[in-house]
Parts: sequence; structure tokens; C-alpha cells
Amino acid sequence: LGFDPVVTKEILITNANTPYIEIEMKPSNIQLDDVVVEASRFRQREESPLSLRSIGIKEIEKSPGGNRDISKVIQSLPGVGATPANRNDIIVRGGGANENRFFLDGVEIPNINHFATQGSSGGPAGIINVDFVRELDFFAGAFPANRGNALSSVLDFRLIDGNKDRLKTRATVGASDLALTLDGPIGDKSSFVFSVRRSYLEFLFDLIGLPFLPTYNDIQFKHKIRFNQNNELSFIGLGAFDVNRLNLSANETESQRFILKYLPTNDQWTYTVGAVYRNFFKNGNQTLVLSRNHLNNVSQKYQDNIEAPTNLNFDYASNEIETKIRYEYVTRQGAWKFLYGAGAEYNQYTNYTYNKLFFNAQVVEFDYETELDFYSYSAFTQISRNLLAERLLVSAGARIDGNTYSEQMSNPLEQFSPRISASYALTNKWSLNANTGRYYQRPAYTTMGYRDIAGNLINKDNRLRYKYTDHFVVGVENKPNPNSRFTVEGFYKLYNDYPFSISDSVAISSKSADFDVFGAEAVLSIGEGRTYGVEILYRNTDLWGSNITTSFTLFRSEFKDSKEVYIPTAWDNRILFNLTATRPLPKNWDIGFKWRYVGGAPYTPVDLERSSLRQAYDVTGRTYLDYDRFNSERLAPSHQLDVRVDKAFFFNKWSLMLYLDIQNIYNFKSQQPDQYINEDKDGNVVIENPTAPLNEQRYVLRKLENTGSGTVLPSIGIMIEF
Repeated sequence: LGFDPVVTKEILITNANTPYIEIEMKPSNIQLDDVVVEASRFRQREESPLSLRSIGIKEIEKSPGGNRDISKVIQSLPGVGATPANRNDIIVRGGGANENRFFLDGVEIPNINHFATQGSSGGPAGIINVDFVRELDFFAGAFPANRGNALSSVLDFRLIDGNKDRLKTRATVGASDLALTLDGPIGDKSSFVFSVRRSYLEFLFDLIGLPFLPTYNDIQFKHKIRFNQNNELSFIGLGAFDVNRLNLSANETESQRFILKYLPTNDQWTYTVGAVYRNFFKNGNQTLVLSRNHLNNVSQKYQDNIEAPTNLNFDYASNEIETKIRYEYVTRQGAWKFLYGAGAEYNQYTNYTYNKLFFNAQVVEFDYETELDFYSYSAFTQISRNLLAERLLVSAGARIDGNTYSEQMSNPLEQFSPRISASYALTNKWSLNANTGRYYQRPAYTTMGYRDIAGNLINKDNRLRYKYTDHFVVGVENKPNPNSRFTVEGFYKLYNDYPFSISDSVAISSKSADFDVFGAEAVLSIGEGRTYGVEILYRNTDLWGSNITTSFTLFRSEFKDSKEVYIPTAWDNRILFNLTATRPLPKNWDIGFKWRYVGGAPYTPVDLERSSLRQAYDVTGRTYLDYDRFNSERLAPSHQLDVRVDKAFFFNKWSLMLYLDIQNIYNFKSQQPDQYINEDKDGNVVIENPTAPLNEQRYVLRKLENTGSGTVLPSIGIMIEF
């Protein structure tokens, strides 16, 4: 009897800090006379024997092109799709950007990005300060039963504890922000970590003449109290305040004026606070989590950016508030592991929307308010066991979810979510793994609270339901030595009851989120789709002194249109390839590179006939897509090389860390869809028929020069720790 050996992820150690870590050990239930056991660096969970990748702090800190941003770092993993340079959408195995869930030490947070796209998960920059992160578990499938409301991925962050012997300070100048992190003891039994960050993008963008000026701020904290060996309490918080203003003086080029015509101003703030109580006993533990999160999102747009009441095209203010409680109980009884628990939420959503729309050949003023509140509830269980002399691991679980929004969602048995995983050790180094399960997700608040022009909750009237997907995953894994891992996984995901846009006749998952509010439209729960493919991953933490990760994904992502024909989603890149290598050198130098190849994404051509109508163009400031030809065109593939160099200096009582990160070092220009503007080359608005009645007048639309997107992007980072 004893414990199975464990190799942790890398621990960041400098002269200025003393790390304290907790290592979760799994009891060993077999007693042998003589045995040699090697611990692998690659951990396997009973509930998720495949589709789970763990990332340590070193990979996060020093990922080439990552700039210490989690959303960019995980793009090196198989199945994780590419996004434009200004977006942090998480696209996993062809699923939508709103199908992911995030947890910080067990506390769920709604989004991990600044300037979050409401109704989705994207944004341009990460909220989480990686100074807090010890390790990340990334689930692309085989979700444990205690992690619900996800269809494509779960990101489970484990945070560091504060220094227990003295105060430690880290000051950072990053690629886009300034940060200050403090951690240290509070008495004998508790510690804290606290950070504050502010971006300097507003000044940088103004200097280089960009037409928008974003500023983001965030704070994060963790306070942990260890009452005794068996009881601990953690308080966790995360907050952000983001402001985007237009730089109206940056209007000299047609590309600047194009952006100024449609981009709104935006104020957004969000916070999550939570308390996590954990009680440890002989064969397990129990956890109680209380949390509250709040998103406030305000946006406005005036025609021609002239702030007059008659020019107001869009005015939006919304709040999403969740108050949650969750209980989990885990115990081991011999070869058995039992997990069960339950959760409840109080959900609140408010929305004020004023929007000018071009509808039925005329401009319509769309104005509504929503105040929505309801309760959500869940229960879950999972049982795991080793069989056949520990060669076979089986884990089966189930989850139920429901809420009081409507009759269609109130019965939790209608959202019964079974799952089962198995792993069979073919040899000491080869294993065969499989998982299948059904996973449910509640629709976005923007969809649940949407009202039609008559003020009705039209989607509630349309019998909106939970959407769900069935996963089928099988894979083979080889661990030739403790430092390396090779996996091949095939996956097939079937989507049902997905919100289907009534106006555009496509499933809303097929659309690109961009920076607009996502999901605020009339839908029917009739969408059907599928994603399928194969992933190959090879990782070696010590290949001739280098840390190597290479991944290849071949996949398809498609949903049915109104004619029951499968069409590609916005995420259907089909081919993803990544090669990342980092290497430590003498005298505290590190070097690394990442090369990424991404297949071309589909896109929808512009509806020039509709877009040229003066009234139609004026209410949006840009062209309309032709949904009759939805995603019928495809961009060319893209690729780029990112390189990074790190240097650390360790002094008696303080440390200095420097890095140079260069993204897209050979300046590849990725193809972009054509854009059109209602101006000539001199910036004059041109009307084709100025003497016609207003509702018949048309602009002369001119195609903008399309040289592609992408530039060499160097950044320097400085970290001082004492």
C-alpha cells in the first residue's frame, strides 16, 4: 500500500520566492514484493483518460507568440482552431466559440477575455494574469460530470498559493500592459496573491494612427486560509474594466474611415468572486463553492460619428448576473472512486436595446427592454474503477440540468447527460482509450432574453430548449519513456436542438462572433450539425535537450441549412498543424519558436444589391452578407512563424527576466474577404442616383484594396521580482 508516483508540471523558482505547492496523490491499492515504477510527466484522470491536455507554467510563460495569454497558448494543442490576430475565440474540434467553460480553483468564470463578446467567449486579450496560474487542464472531450454546460471544452485552472514566509513582489512590462503582483503571508495560517494590470494600448494605437483606442484594466486575488490539515478556505476574485473609444482624427486612409463608419464605442466591466471550502478526510474530500459573477456591457453607435439624437443607430446596455452554489463529494473505497454532487444558480439578465434596422425595404426603429430572472439546478455523479489487475480503467457518470425559464427546460430529466470512458493498457507503454457521452448547454442569455418588435420573448414562445451534442471519441496512446507521449484520437460530434436563425436560415454556431453581441435574434431549436476528424499529438519534454510539441488536426465542421444540406461553419479550417520547440541554454537563456499552418476558413460574400441601398448602408455603416450564399467561398491557407528569446538574471535578493517575442517574423499576409466602402478614393461619398427618392437611392460601393492581414509584431517583456 502507498501512493502512485507523480511528476508535477514545472514550478517557477527564482531567488526572490520560495514556492509552496500541494501535490494530489492517488492511493495505490496493490502490494507487490519487488516492482520498478516510472512516473510519467503526463497525468491521466480516471474520468477523462483521453482528450485531456495539461499545461504547466513554463509552457505558458515562455510560449512563442503567446505573450503570456492563455487563449493563444492553447492554440498549439490539437483540435484548437485558429482565430484572427485581434481575437481570442476558443474554437475546439470545430465547435462554436460559446461552447466552452472556465474554472479557477473550482470557481466558474463566464469569460477569460477583455472586451468579451456577449453571448460568446471571445475577446482580444486575456483577463487572467498568468502570475497566478500553476497549471491548466484542458478538456476537449470526456468531460467529468461535475463540469457542466459545455459542449466543446472545459479549461480548469489551478492557481498558486501565496508565499508563506515573506512578501514577494513582481512588476511586469508586457506586450500590451503593465502589471504588479504581490503575494505573501497573512499570519501563520493564511496567504494571499494580488495583482493589478492596466494596458497602454490606447497610447500605442494613437501613436501608430489606429482608428480605435482600447484600454483594459483588471485585478485578481486569492486568499487562502489553512485552518488545519483537514480544512481550508479560499477566496478568489477576478475583475475587469474595459473602455473602447474611436480615434476620429485617424481618418486619413480608406481603411481607417472604413473602421470608423461601423465600429461602436464600448464600455464593459465584469467581476467574479467566490469562496471555496474544502474538507479532507481519510479517503477523500468534499468541496463547497459559492460564487457570483456580473457582466455589464454598454455600446453606442452614431451615423458618421456625429452625436446627435437623430443620428443614433445603436444604443445597448445589458447585465448578466449569476449567483451560484455547488457541492462536490469525492471518496475512494478500495479500487472504486465515487464522485457526486449538486448545484444551483440564480440567474438575472437585463437588456435595453435601441437599434435601427433595414427590414422589408425600410428603416425600422427596434426598441425593447428585458428583465429576466430564473433559477437553474443540476446534479451529477461519476463512478470509476480499475479492473483486470489495473489494466482496464472504466468510468461512468451522469448529469442532469434544468431551469425555471420555461416549461421546455424545467424538467432536468429532459437534459439527462450520461457518459462513459474506458482505458485499456495493451502493454506497459501502449493504451487504447475511448469515450462517449451526451452534453447539454443552456442557450445564451442574449437569446433567452431577446424580444421581437412587439415586445414578446419570441424565443420563449418558440419553445427554446437546451442544445446538446453527442461525442464519440477513440484513441491510442504511447508513452515510450517518462518524458514523451504520442497520441492519436478520432472524434465525431453530433449537434441537435441548436438555435437556428430565422432571419438568416443558418444555425447561429455557424456564424463568426466578431465583436458584436452574439445570439440576440429570433431562433428555433432545430439546428443540426456535425464535426468529425482526427488529431495527432507528439510531446517530448527532453528531446536532445529541447521541449517539443507538434500537433496535426484534420477535421470538418458543418451544420444543416434550411434545405437540410450540410454547409461549413465559420470554423471549418479543415487542417491545423503546429510545431513548437523551446530549449534552455547556458547562463539562463531560453529560445523557442512556433510554426503554425491553418487551412483556409469559409466566408460569406457581400450582398452588393442590398448593401448599396443608401438607407440600408447608413444604419450599419458597412455592407450586408448574402446568406443565400452562406460560407460558399473559402480563403487561402495561412501560416506564420513566431520566435522568442528569454534571458534571466538572478541577483542576491531580486531577479530580472527579459524576453523578446516576434510574431509572424517573415511577415506573411493572410487573405481576407473583400470589403466595400461608399466613398471614392478621395474620401467623398458617392450616390449613384441622388435625385431619386431616398428609399431608392444607392451608393456607389468601391472595393477596398485587399493586401491581406498580418505584419511582423515584435514585443518586449520585462519582469522584476523581489
